[in-house]
This record gives sequence, C-alpha cells and structure tokens, in this order.
Amino acid sequence: MNMLKEKKQPMRKCSGCGEHFPKGTLIRVLKTPEGEIRLDLTGRCNGRGAYLCHNAECLKKARKARRLEAALDCRIPDEVYIRLEEELLGKQ
Repeated sequence: MNMLKEKKQPMRKCSGCGEHFPKGTLIRVLKTPEGEIRLDLTGRCNGRGAYLCHNAECLKKARKARRLEAALDCRIPDEVYIRLEEELLGKQ
C-alpha cells in the first residue's frame, strides 16, 4: 500500500485574540538569541516567537495588554509595532 501521509500543521495561539490558527497563517514576532526584536515572515528563524493573526484589532489588543512583551519577556520597540501595522495593512 502506497498511502500518502498528510503532514500535520502546527497550531499557534494569537497573542491578540487568543484563538489558535495554523502556524503558517500567522505573523511571527521574534526575539533572537542576541535579544533583537524583529518580524520573522518565514517562521524559521532561531529564537523565541510570539504570534499574531492578520487582524488590526488583535494587534491593538496585544499592544494595549502588553501580551507580546509578556510572551517574549522584554520591551517591544515602537518600530516593531509600526512594522506590524504596515504588514497588516499590506504595505511593505
């Protein structure tokens, strides 16, 4: 029997709304081993990640409640939030 096994999609929790989504559909905010905070659009860079779905309201909720800062255990620079807003609005 030659049955193809379907690859299981990892699920991640959005820091804004708290719902679970497939990892590939979320935006990853990364804290590198050197302590730098940046966006990881590939989802493959080394470091600790926090996730947001593609919803501006989730970004507002996460920023107001400092959920990204709690998840990454550090302060998030305003530039990262600006870059996230641009990514959500489709500007690159």
